[in-house]
Amino acid sequence: MNLGEAKDVSLVVEHLFRHESGKMVATLTRIFGIEHMSLAEDVVQEALERALRTWSFYGVPENASAWLMRVARNRALDVVRREKSFREKEPEIVRQMEEPASGLPPGGEEEISDDRLRMMFVCCHPLLPEDVQAALVLKTLCGFSATEISRAFLTTEAAVAKRLTRAKQKIREARVPFEIPTGEELARRLEGVLQSLYLLFNEGYKASSGEKLVREETCFEAIRLASLLAEHPAGNCPKTHALLALMLLNAARFPARVDGHGNLLLLQEQDRARWDQQRLVSGLYHLARSATGDEISTYHLQAGIVACHCVAQDFDSTDWKNILSLYDRLLDFDHSPVVALNRAVAVANVHGPKAGLEAVAAIPDQETLESYYLYYAVLGEFESRMNEPLAAAGYFRKSLQLAQTTSERQFLSKRFQRCEEQIPA
Repeated sequence: MNLGEAKDVSLVVEHLFRHESGKMVATLTRIFGIEHMSLAEDVVQEALERALRTWSFYGVPENASAWLMRVARNRALDVVRREKSFREKEPEIVRQMEEPASGLPPGGEEEISDDRLRMMFVCCHPLLPEDVQAALVLKTLCGFSATEISRAFLTTEAAVAKRLTRAKQKIREARVPFEIPTGEELARRLEGVLQSLYLLFNEGYKASSGEKLVREETCFEAIRLASLLAEHPAGNCPKTHALLALMLLNAARFPARVDGHGNLLLLQEQDRARWDQQRLVSGLYHLARSATGDEISTYHLQAGIVACHCVAQDFDSTDWKNILSLYDRLLDFDHSPVVALNRAVAVANVHGPKAGLEAVAAIPDQETLESYYLYYAVLGEFESRMNEPLAAAGYFRKSLQLAQTTSERQFLSKRFQRCEEQIPA
């Protein structure tokens, strides 16, 4: 086998890992019990590693997903057969393992969808802190590594690994049912599920590191899971539709967010004719669905802000006053410095760059933004608009040092060089 074929197999396995591992973990957890959730993750990982070795020599099987599921299932069965409690559970496990040739459990894709929803609600049990809930969803259902999760949460890989281990132990000891809850329990856990999907989408929308700014497959996975939730009676509520609207409206701009070389394009530079009209329509539909009832959430307000950008014919006709009003309301829900920084951009577009700088200076807990590259990029942009190239260049230099993705660094490097050229000799 040549290097090209090896690379192709590696890409297939990576794709399957992102798209199939969550399904397999959820289904295996249903079959073998919540106490074997870690085992389900381990055997899925082993199946993927075996695929990488085997397929390199024998080629990718026609039904790769079924192959992986069969290998993972058989490996899990080998392990649990050694347990004393297996004989009690054996008839039920064998019944659930009598699967059709496709590798899907009885009930097919619908049952798999329910398994994934069940797993989301298990991961978002109130006995776990909110940040741990989201991390567990990213790891178990989305195949994120501890490194990727640590970047999303601005913490260390070791801290994430410790949190995940403790979370699984708590779930196992509490014998959390593998089911979609009802009543008050549903309402309590739904918030954690929505927050996890929100974080998943954001990690794809602005990848923490790597060559690509946007990991579209991660965003689309979040949209798929949110769609499942919105279609199920357990999740069919205004807040879910608001989150789905936010995701779809942001995803609609993917085709124009970077140029042909992968370079970042600002909103005013994007060709709006390239925006995905089907996703725009779908996003606005779910935004309308979210307006039913009296509930309003951060997802409603954020979706409203994105909708203002999406319905504008061009950048100059953007309704910045309405956007600023929505940010003012959003700050009542979310006092985070990042939201305040985004509001400052709206202030600058309504009242000018000097007012934007004043809005940034008024942000509480500014020190939390000192490791955030966009903090300095925003300051650099404001200074540039005030014809202060020396100050702007300093901020863009600092932002460039903190940026993680290649496209971000390329964009900031150009802004830095442009400012340096404008500095008087």
